[in-house]
Amino acid sequence: MQRRKFIKLSLAASTFLIFPSQSSATDLSGVTFSKSIYEANSAQMIMIFMYGGASSLGGNLTNIDEIKEKSQSSYDAYFRGLTPTTNGCWQEAGGTHMEEMLASGDMSLFRCCYSRVREAEGNKAHGLCTLQNQRGSFNEEDAGMVTNLAQILQSNGIVDENSVMPFITLEGESNFYAQDNKPLSSYLKPVGLDESFNNPYKRYVRNWFYYTQAERESAPNSYNNAETGFDPALDATMNSIAQEQNTNVQIKNAFAKRASLSTFIDDISSTATPDLGDNAYPANNSFAKKIEASIKILAGNPDTKVVTLNTGGLGGWDDHNDAGNYVTRHEALFKSLKSAMAHLEAIGKKETISVMVFSEFGRNVNLNGALGWDHGNLQNLYILGGKKYFAHRGVVGETVLEDTGAINRLYLKPKTGTYEFEPLSIAATMYKAFGIQNPEVLTGGNKAVEI
Repeated sequence: MQRRKFIKLSLAASTFLIFPSQSSATDLSGVTFSKSIYEANSAQMIMIFMYGGASSLGGNLTNIDEIKEKSQSSYDAYFRGLTPTTNGCWQEAGGTHMEEMLASGDMSLFRCCYSRVREAEGNKAHGLCTLQNQRGSFNEEDAGMVTNLAQILQSNGIVDENSVMPFITLEGESNFYAQDNKPLSSYLKPVGLDESFNNPYKRYVRNWFYYTQAERESAPNSYNNAETGFDPALDATMNSIAQEQNTNVQIKNAFAKRASLSTFIDDISSTATPDLGDNAYPANNSFAKKIEASIKILAGNPDTKVVTLNTGGLGGWDDHNDAGNYVTRHEALFKSLKSAMAHLEAIGKKETISVMVFSEFGRNVNLNGALGWDHGNLQNLYILGGKKYFAHRGVVGETVLEDTGAINRLYLKPKTGTYEFEPLSIAATMYKAFGIQNPEVLTGGNKAVEI
């Protein structure tokens, strides 16, 4: 049986009573939304997806002695340092930063995100697991989790055509925003920005460098440089023409809104980051700039509910070979996250803005002949901030080593009888933070993480 057919049949068997009329569109009719919870939480969220399948070892060295004993290649001979912290994080791979955030109550580390469904089916494929985790569903035809949230907030009067950029992506297109066969209002679709706030709504002129000497001398005040935009008189003329020539009301409204959005983005981009002292963002790092930009957006615009981004600037997490760079990558990730928490503290937004960090799956723990890790199932979920609605629990979950006896088949999995959850619970956690009281109806019965 094909993998997709198997998972769909498994889903249908377990959730038919929840979705009796579901076909190829996400059924939102059974969702219970609480406006009072939404208003009390005032939730805004940054979703960070670690494409490639990040190893869980950065946040979990509790089984490292047994792993070293049974691994194909030597951990000690390959890695320069494997020091467990107080809570069993990897000190050289960001563990010191994790410990500080755990101690301050800013972060919960869940070591128990594990898919029994995928394990039974043998599914550890990048594309399919990414699609499912970002949609919060094993049905690949369902809408993305942010698309579902957008439609629920719209139907309850929280988001409408007057909302300013309610959903933003700093990673381009992703399955977080995937649509099913139901029409989606244009204002619910994500606005694409980057960490430099390159303004998609701004009208630019040619850079001063490209003007002739005669042009520069004839109108020195009109042709400053590309960053100033159009000459005000020409800009006004263009806006007038746009209103006169377009008969479509939506297009006319879009042109009318362009100038205000352009100004809005410029205002956010010019917002100064507070002096964070020893917790300053890492220099010359585009990922650090992305999360810094995300916080500026959310702090400056209560209309924005979710910002999604990847870890571009650090590198991908598909560490099949030469996994040594994982250590510096993971260190930079959590240094940036600690800076983000300091940023939120400085601007008084740690209560309402949260960050969720996860991947499509984890890695096994056998260091293979190429000095890397192959695809696994267990991954960590990191939840930071949002202290108004997340009661941080420190480290959650215990793991044991599964030795199949076959070369390169050495895995971590949750200890029997301890807390664990499917990756779809991550979507349910996001839904619940925004006031959805029964998020499991959207995630095949998988409830929100216990936080």
